[in-house]
Amino acid sequence: MAVDLNYRIYPNLDSTKHLFIYHGLFGMSDNWHQLANKLSEHFTVITVDQRNHGKSPHTPEMSYKAMAEDVSMLMENLNIKQAYHVGHSMGGKMVMKFVDLYPEKVFKLIVVDIAPKAYAPGHTSYFNAFKSLDFSKFKTRKDADLALAKLEENIGIRQFLLKNLNKEEQGYSLKINVTTIEDFYPEMIGAIKFNHAITNPTLFIYGGLSNYINENDLTDIKTIFKNVQFDKIAEAGHWIHAEKPKETLKIITSFFH
Repeated sequence: MAVDLNYRIYPNLDSTKHLFIYHGLFGMSDNWHQLANKLSEHFTVITVDQRNHGKSPHTPEMSYKAMAEDVSMLMENLNIKQAYHVGHSMGGKMVMKFVDLYPEKVFKLIVVDIAPKAYAPGHTSYFNAFKSLDFSKFKTRKDADLALAKLEENIGIRQFLLKNLNKEEQGYSLKINVTTIEDFYPEMIGAIKFNHAITNPTLFIYGGLSNYINENDLTDIKTIFKNVQFDKIAEAGHWIHAEKPKETLKIITSFFH
C-alpha cells in the first residue's frame, strides 16, 4: 500500500515543468539540496524522502514496486500528470521500476550511476554500525562520530551516516528503518524485473571512477531502454552530484531541455 512521502518543493512560478529527484540508500531529500536549488531556475523541483528514510513513514515493506507506488500517489496528490525524474543509486533503481509501471507519468528520466543489474552486497559495515550502537546514549553528534569511527574510518561516510540521526530529549534516534531496509536489502541490490521495453527518453550518467556501471553494462541497458543515451563523467566516483555538481547540473539541464 502506498504511503505519503515527505518531500520538499523548490518552486519555480514561471515554469510548468516539474522535476522529481530520488536519493540513494541511507540518504534523504536534502542530499540533492544544492543542485535542486540550481535546477529550480528551470523547473519546480521536488525532492523526496523515500519510505523508511528521512521523515517519510516507516513500513514493513520496501519493494521497488511499493516505492514506485508511493511516487505515483505523490504525483496524484500534487496534481502532476507528467514530470521529469532523476534517481541516484537506489533512487535510480526505483525510478527504473517507476517508468516500467507508469510510463505515462514520465517525460524523460535520468539514472545516476546505477544499472538495472544485480550487485554484490556492499553495505554490511553500515548495517553493523547502525545496529551495534545505542544512539540514545550519545549526548552529542561528536560522541556518535567517535563511536562510529571505530567501525568506519572514512569521515565522509560517517558524516553521511550521521545525517540519519534525530535529536531527542535523551540522546538520538535513527531516522531510517534499519530493520526493513536490511530485510529488503536483497531486493535493493537485485536486478530490476521489467514488464516491457522502456521507450521514454532516458539518460544514464555514470562516473569513470565508479564501479557501479562498466562498459559491458551499456549493451545490456540498451536491450531494455530503447531510447537511451549515456554520459560518462571521467573524474567522478559514485557520488557524482556531490563530486561534480557543475557537470551534473549541465548534463541534467541539457537533457531535459
